Amino acid sequence: MTQDDDGLDGLVRKRIRALRVAQGWSLDELATRARLSPSSLSRIENGQRRLALDQLVTLARALDTSLDQLVETDTEDVIGNPMIDGTHGLMRWPIKAEPGMTVMRQRMTDPPPDNPAAMRAHPGREWLVVLSGTAVLMLGNRRFRVETNQSAEFPTMLPHAIGAAGRPCEIMGIFDREARRGHDPGRTAPKGADRPVA
Repeated sequence: MTQDDDGLDGLVRKRIRALRVAQGWSLDELATRARLSPSSLSRIENGQRRLALDQLVTLARALDTSLDQLVETDTEDVIGNPMIDGTHGLMRWPIKAEPGMTVMRQRMTDPPPDNPAAMRAHPGREWLVVLSGTAVLMLGNRRFRVETNQSAEFPTMLPHAIGAAGRPCEIMGIFDREARRGHDPGRTAPKGADRPVA
């Protein structure tokens, strides 16, 4: 790699230092973990030593990241817009870093169904946060109140349903590939799902 402060070389050096500082490690601590001398690591961070591929692999491992992430340069698609499914009351944001994962925002107006047969079960995991109001999460035979700014995470093989507690609530959920398939918009929308709030 060339020693260009504005190019990939400079970016990688800044990233190494930023990751070290974020961990709260001194030069000595990271050097020990990467089996480098502290002076070699200092020269790498300061651009006074050429970056070698074997050192980058070792540093990535010591910093608990991958070589790909250490040298990644793609910042073109930082901002994303949702796909709006007004029919089912959903806004979806695909997560680029994890193919198959989706973020969905949904406004709920009705309580979850009382009938256990109306609860869904499917492979996958879900994580949700309540943006406003109070949600009721039915999970198996248990009932949870999830207040504004609280979150819930659960395996979707447990029968589950979510709804509002008394007044409308708004939730945002993250679904892995399998959980997303279980909530395919081609299926009937849950009762009480309104159009998304922009």
